[in-house]
Amino acid sequence: MRFAINHITAPKLSLEQFFVSAKALGLTDVEIRNDLPDIVGTVKPEAVKTAAEKAGLTIISINALYPFNVWSGDLPQRAVALADYAAASGAKALVMCPLNDGTKVSSDDLVTALKAMKPILAERGLTGLVEPLGFPISSLRTKKEALRAIDAAEGGEVYKLVHDTFHHHLAGETEFFAERTGLVHISGVVDQGVVIDDMLDAHRVLVDASDRLENIAQIRTLIAAGFEGPYSFEPFAEEVHALADVEPAVRESMAYIAGSV
Repeated sequence: MRFAINHITAPKLSLEQFFVSAKALGLTDVEIRNDLPDIVGTVKPEAVKTAAEKAGLTIISINALYPFNVWSGDLPQRAVALADYAAASGAKALVMCPLNDGTKVSSDDLVTALKAMKPILAERGLTGLVEPLGFPISSLRTKKEALRAIDAAEGGEVYKLVHDTFHHHLAGETEFFAERTGLVHISGVVDQGVVIDDMLDAHRVLVDASDRLENIAQIRTLIAAGFEGPYSFEPFAEEVHALADVEPAVRESMAYIAGSV
């Protein structure tokens, strides 16, 4: 397995500290963000590129363009700016998340957004990583729906899926699309008192034996289907963010997953 780590795992670390931690864990792939923490808004892309090269790390993605499927207002300008930043920082891809506030977005609007974003990505040599969100209020819950729109937009050469184990479980998806997947986000839920439809980002911790999301079964299926890309840790829970040193916890989770699949 090829593990990676998203900066949200340790959002209190500076970019340089995060890179040092990733290297200490034996990783070569990282994801940076424009929210928690907001690296895009606070660090120049050239500095990000230099730091990553110095650490010997590949920036596999920037999280995230939101809401990518509503191509109106300032989104086109923000999309170009984020794509420019990604290219200048040496990032390989942009994660693209759909509107998640209970508002429905039509399939036509989704296809329109994918068509509009396609040349922006292609001109900069970037991959668009489309990440359906499994929340009941999400405007794009399933990978199947995302792929239908990607194909309608003739975007197969530019777009790949994010398989997020949390969102896969919340959406009740049973289909896997390993050959169309570019990145897997992994996190677990161990709270026994929350029902699936009430699970939130705040419940997402590192994966261990108490996980309710069937991460191990999902990863086994992806491996069997030939997925060879990165499995990136993306825990949102404050209890993870509050750890004085996250490295031992991540190392323990890596060992558990690798030993279980």
